[in-house]
Amino acid sequence: MVNVVATRTNNPGTHITAKQLSVYDNGVEQTIRNFTPDPSPARIVLLVDNSLTIRAEIEKLERAAREFAYEIFEGDKLLIVGYDEEAEIVSDWTDDAKSIESSLKLFRKKGQPHLFDAASAVIEQALQTAPGHKHVIVVISDGLDRGSKTSFERILAELQRLDITVYAVQAQDRTRGAIRRDVPKPKQVIDKLVEGTGGTIFSIEEPSVAAKTICDELRKNRYVVSYVPSSAPFGEARSLLVLADEGITVRSKTAQQPN
Repeated sequence: MVNVVATRTNNPGTHITAKQLSVYDNGVEQTIRNFTPDPSPARIVLLVDNSLTIRAEIEKLERAAREFAYEIFEGDKLLIVGYDEEAEIVSDWTDDAKSIESSLKLFRKKGQPHLFDAASAVIEQALQTAPGHKHVIVVISDGLDRGSKTSFERILAELQRLDITVYAVQAQDRTRGAIRRDVPKPKQVIDKLVEGTGGTIFSIEEPSVAAKTICDELRKNRYVVSYVPSSAPFGEARSLLVLADEGITVRSKTAQQPN
């Protein structure tokens, strides 16, 4: 099964069918067995970079998080995690907007951004305990990691294996491209996390657009595609590509990781 986002560019309310999609697994077109809307509630983690050097004021980080509290649908819940060298819960799982808003004063800027370690902690401790829900991480950051023990490749593979979609509310790159060659550049991190898991990117300057679009998309435009791979090498990752007819935009993760 593969989670996809599918929308019509001109007539968003028109039904989309399996005949309008194509699925390629390791380059081989597959027979779609089922294509159904996914109305299940979402568990959304806001993973917020509050390290010392991020080029965004605390108020801007607070606003970006606050907008989601008022856009989630009934049944959805938010977990807000701030990170520097450590990942700390700012607001535990809840749908109470007032409670979320009051907790945002706990943000403070200090230390270095261990984004990959924070993402690993969220995956292991927060998003493997809620079956029957969509699992989503919204990264509010420029994508810089400085000092994590966890590798970027491991994080991306785990996100794909567990069908966790990553969206980004992107801050301005604090490095201006000046970073060691053996370290992934912040923009590349954001691009690859989002593209690899089927999400999309928004600017931190437009948090209300980001929150509304993401929450609407999760409830109204998510589908599940089912197929049986015609060839599935044991223990190997497989490339994944989902295409749609003209007039339909579709996104999905780009790889199926071995279980």
